[in-house]
Amino acid sequence: MSITVQDVINRLTGSTEPHASTVDRVVAGSEAAVVHGIAVTFAASHSVIQRTLQAGANLLISHEGVFYSHHEAEYEGMTESPVYQDKLRLIQFGKLTIYRFHDAPHRYVPDMITQGLVRALGYEDDVVKFLPTAAIVTLPEVMSVQDIAENVKKKLGIPYLRYIGNESSVCSRIGIAVGYRGGGSHAIPLCLNEQLDLLITGEGPEWETPEYIGDAAAQGRSLSLLLLGHAASEEPGMECVAGLLRDLFPDIPIHFIPSEPLIQVI
Repeated sequence: MSITVQDVINRLTGSTEPHASTVDRVVAGSEAAVVHGIAVTFAASHSVIQRTLQAGANLLISHEGVFYSHHEAEYEGMTESPVYQDKLRLIQFGKLTIYRFHDAPHRYVPDMITQGLVRALGYEDDVVKFLPTAAIVTLPEVMSVQDIAENVKKKLGIPYLRYIGNESSVCSRIGIAVGYRGGGSHAIPLCLNEQLDLLITGEGPEWETPEYIGDAAAQGRSLSLLLLGHAASEEPGMECVAGLLRDLFPDIPIHFIPSEPLIQVI
């Protein structure tokens, strides 16, 4: 029996009807296309699309948008841009369907993207609760921020972290929040309400949470922040999506395609 793109979407979302408010949709290609292979990634970059086609997949499931906007908004002049045109030609040449799978995994209970990061960091047994937008971890023994940072880099395979706080402080209660949930309106109340020693998150405006953590450190308080970057924080969750698809569709080749490091330190 042939499996279509729409069949895959229905199994992933648990519904045949789209959510009333969502960015999740087919961005390129067709819901009616028969699926021969599936690739899963954090962001459908030009390089990821090339590797998807090389793997023989004709459905790419991407957490983030394809054309540089959360809502796939067309910036002025964007569709005439040679970057846009070359990417679109590659998608069309490969007869590739791209499905944006962003909101639905965040609506899983617990949030699949958060759960993926918790698992990748090795904190599954230390979670005391999952909130809708974060996980709270209590370590069995206190650790220094430096030791936690080194462990995070090793577990995620990333060369550096951005840090704010007091490096001499020790931590036992950690908040984990993925993606853009490092913004002040989410992160600062989380630190206060959960009495955190450390927040590990993706990113957020630099003048919000980092300034708050910096002021706390200047006042001698033991509160720290580790910024992983958006991709590093959410990619493990998309690897979980690939695992789920292997369970749902054992006869279809499923490929997880990691993003290549985008931002370099010079």
